[in-house]
Amino acid sequence: MTERAVRSASAAPKRAAGGGAGGGLGAYVRIARPSHWFKNVFMLPGIFLVFFFDPAFITRFSLLKIVLGVVSACFVASSNYVLNEILDAPSDRFHPVKRQRPIASGQLAIRVAYVEWLGLAAVGLGIGAWIGPRFLAAAALLWVMGILYNAPPIRLKDVPYADVLAESINNPIRMALGWYSTGYGSFPTLSVLLAYWMFGAFLMATKRLAEFRVIGDPTVATRYRRSFGYYNEERLLASIVFYAALFAMFSGVFIARYRLELVLATPFVCLAMARYLHIGFLPDSPAQRPERLHTLPGLLALIAVAGIISALLLFVDFPILGRLFRQWDEWQR
Repeated sequence: MTERAVRSASAAPKRAAGGGAGGGLGAYVRIARPSHWFKNVFMLPGIFLVFFFDPAFITRFSLLKIVLGVVSACFVASSNYVLNEILDAPSDRFHPVKRQRPIASGQLAIRVAYVEWLGLAAVGLGIGAWIGPRFLAAAALLWVMGILYNAPPIRLKDVPYADVLAESINNPIRMALGWYSTGYGSFPTLSVLLAYWMFGAFLMATKRLAEFRVIGDPTVATRYRRSFGYYNEERLLASIVFYAALFAMFSGVFIARYRLELVLATPFVCLAMARYLHIGFLPDSPAQRPERLHTLPGLLALIAVAGIISALLLFVDFPILGRLFRQWDEWQR
């Protein structure tokens, strides 16, 4: 963006900040970002893991609770998105695309948006309370993380690296929501929660890299997102490697301890991650707006193959793998 564009952005309609503009119903729906509800697919591994650790539980789970669990997660997430739109409106005006968001462009009344934020949270948490106390606790944590991420004075999204870690922790929270939506009572396995967190951090850091490259001007990038005052391409790429390595380590702990068969899925998972990183370097990369990833059939196919193979290997035994590793160890000795 040029300096002229920056001045134009800063002079964008201020009606939203004052709460005087009334937008149509469609605009209020857009700030809830239903297009982002697909992210709740990250609840699925939590559901699969319950049946992996306790196969007999498949006869006792409630499909209704799982469906309502997804609905609850959607409403809580949308509440967070509304708060994000409200509090990010001033800085969104410096982004080449986000400046067109309903609040940033002055289409909506701030007071009504705050009511929407609280209303969506009330519905989501109310459904969560019906599902069970553990699910409610996870849903409440998802909502609280939205406040810590977006709202001053903490506003973790302005802190380098904390911005990525705070947003990506929604991954293991969603896994816990999937786990508890079944009605299962125990706490999810720590190694897989940490692996899921680092996988989310890898995705989020790649998104940051794509955003930084698309904006192109470090000064404008900093006005849009304060953490970009510290980031550059080298630091972002180094963090991506760091998160990917931790994901691999924690995944290895889970595989070695619980399910050796998942070794066979790792090439497919790594290939999908490598493809996603490649996409992060594309001009106007879809990685900066995950809701656009559906336009990349090649990536979606890789993700689908990796996910299906991983899910199958949770339940399909290959005893020969254990024998091969044991024989290799004996031969080494």
